[in-house]
Amino acid sequence: MIDLRGRHVLVTGGSRGIGAATAILFARAGADVAIGYRSRKAEAESVALECASHGVRATAIAADLSQRGGADALCIATTAAFGAIDIMVCNAGFWPTTPEPIATMSDARWHDTAAQNYEAMFQCARAAARSVTDGGRIIFVSSTAGQRGEAFHSDYAAAKGAMISLTKSIAIELAPRQVTVNAVAPGWVDTDAISDVVFGDEKLRVSANIPLGRIATPADIGGPIVFLASPLARHITGEILNINGGSVLCG
Repeated sequence: MIDLRGRHVLVTGGSRGIGAATAILFARAGADVAIGYRSRKAEAESVALECASHGVRATAIAADLSQRGGADALCIATTAAFGAIDIMVCNAGFWPTTPEPIATMSDARWHDTAAQNYEAMFQCARAAARSVTDGGRIIFVSSTAGQRGEAFHSDYAAAKGAMISLTKSIAIELAPRQVTVNAVAPGWVDTDAISDVVFGDEKLRVSANIPLGRIATPADIGGPIVFLASPLARHITGEILNINGGSVLCG
């Protein structure tokens, strides 16, 4: 039912995890896909090859989104490759796996998390507002941590909470152009980022605390992102879509 042929998509943080799964699902729906990455060139190129196997154009483009101008350069390169950006998925981010109480959290840790999450999203949001075509879609990947907080990860939760407010704010700004702006808020997702922290008995414990009884796969997050980018979601904007198996229920 979702047919995105003729649409051009940019997915940041597309070399692995949620970003890679999302890029491949867009390709399966017929869209051309640009995979943004910072350092994982081989992985990003592998994702691009898999996308291209579905008969679409696909390319991997390097950019450091925490640096001023990085997101603009990524959008310029994507536009040069495809002629336009119709859909931008702002997924690149970083979860510090080591817990740290706020009382002992260093300035360096706080600023590093902010740079790789909130600052990068600001850069992406501004670049997207300049680059995405009228009638296009912008989708942010936030987190349940941004909705309920996360003890010992207050730096990450604060960044993801700011992203939610950013989503709601620019949704109103861009509505006159018929550009919808939404976010997804995943809970636990079975990616490389958590594999060193959640495994064995701990993985079983986490799964047992999720009402649906399992940790999400990256494709479980990518599917709703593709939906939000599709014509089926044309009247949804400023929304935060929870994808957490029922573990956080907020209206």
